Formats: sequence, structure tokens, C-alpha cells
Amino acid sequence: MLQARNCTLELPTGTVDYIRFGSGEKTLIMLPGVGDGLKTVKGMALPFALLYRSLAAEFTVYVFSRRRILSAEMTTRDMADDVSLAMDMLGLSWAAVVGVSQGGMIAQWLALDHPEKVEKLVLTVTLSRPNAVVREVVAGWLEMADHDDYKGIMVDTAERSYSEKRLKMARAEYGLLGSVGKPKTFERFRIQAASCVTHDTYDLLDNISCPTLVIGGKKDRIVTGQASIEMAERIPGCRLLMYEGLGHGLYEEAPDFLKIVADFCR
Repeated sequence: MLQARNCTLELPTGTVDYIRFGSGEKTLIMLPGVGDGLKTVKGMALPFALLYRSLAAEFTVYVFSRRRILSAEMTTRDMADDVSLAMDMLGLSWAAVVGVSQGGMIAQWLALDHPEKVEKLVLTVTLSRPNAVVREVVAGWLEMADHDDYKGIMVDTAERSYSEKRLKMARAEYGLLGSVGKPKTFERFRIQAASCVTHDTYDLLDNISCPTLVIGGKKDRIVTGQASIEMAERIPGCRLLMYEGLGHGLYEEAPDFLKIVADFCR
């Protein structure tokens, strides 16, 4: 049922790593967050398929990374165009699209610029315009990247993402963080992180025409919960789900997250 595959695609703009799993009739595209700048999904087909196996029977799932080599000052809109190109090359006429964090920013542009390709849209822990919190967070990450501080980025992301209950387990593993998983260069991460604070679709959100679900965490310390609320207020007919005690990592912590996504995209 999982049929997990690691794949690459040669776009006119560059090489993209993606994974595919599942055997369902409906197509679901997942767009991950800015952590993709540290490591693409290359080689992650089986772990992803196992983690999201509840989707595998109903959906054929594609998870797209950004290009391996990003052009300087690349925007979330440019990244959405790459997803559109990938869909064309793979013969995917339309799909349900689930974007998490920066992936949600990209998903917004995909729905705005290529509406015929987005059947349903799920925007999870993301924003439509920069705010003071995300500017501060990204500035801190970029400074850590300048100092080659991979562990600092990972620890800061965890501390800002998870509930205290989850952090009690995560903190025990901080000592293991070091060179394992560290990229050879932080250039992709820098470009992706910087694009988060230039992303702005707020005034265009009322042009999104597909059924949309916005999922946010009231304790989000990266993009804020308010960012989810203001998106839902702008998108016509949008459904909003806010988790009371969770933050940016709710897609890992909320036990009903995948069921909610599947029910909406079904």
C-alpha cells in the first residue's frame, strides 16, 4: 500500500527532489517548511510513508522539496511556480494541497496563480504577511547560520515549536545534535528563511476560490496564531481550526491532525 519511492525531477529551472507514496485515486501534495533548506526529502520516502501511512490508502501523496540550488532572493511565489512546473511534468492536473509553515506560503501562491491545479487547500501554521515575531525568529536563524550554528537552529526551532510535554522528551536528545544532518552550506536555508519575511499575499487572499482549511496553534511562537486567524478571515468560505494548547509543531503533536486533513481533502 505504501509504495514509497524516492524521486528526482529535472525542471527547466533546476533539479527537484520529491517523494511519492500511497495508492489512492486522489492526489495530495504536501509542501514542507523551511527546514527543507537544511535537508531535502531525498531518501526520506519510507520514513514519510510510515509517518503518514493513514493517508496512503485514499491518496497518492507527493512531497516536493524546493530546488537543490536556489537562485538568490528567490521568493515563495517563484517556489510555487516550480511546484506548478513539477505538476505539469508529472501529469498531475490538480490536487489537494497541504502546506506547512513556509510550505503554506508557497501553497497560497499556487492557489492564487494556478487556481485550476488546486482542488482543496490546507494551510497549516503559516502566514500571509510578515509580522514582528517571524521577523525576529528568522533574523535569529540567519545569525546562527552565519555562525555555522546548526545545533542552535535546531534547538531554537524545537523550543519555539513544541508543547512543554513534548519538549521534556526532545531536550533529552539535544546533546546528540551536532554534525549529523548538518548541511555542507547554509545557502539554501538562508534563501528560504529570507523568503518567509518577504512573503505577502494578504491583500490577495479573497481571490482564493478553492475550499480552504486553515489550521493554527494558539501558542505558535514562530508565525503566531493570529496569523492563521487573519488568513481565515480573508479567504472566502474558509474553515478555521485553532488548537488551544499547541504551537508551530501541532502537525506532529495533535493526534487528530491527519484525520482532519484527510476528511477535508477527501
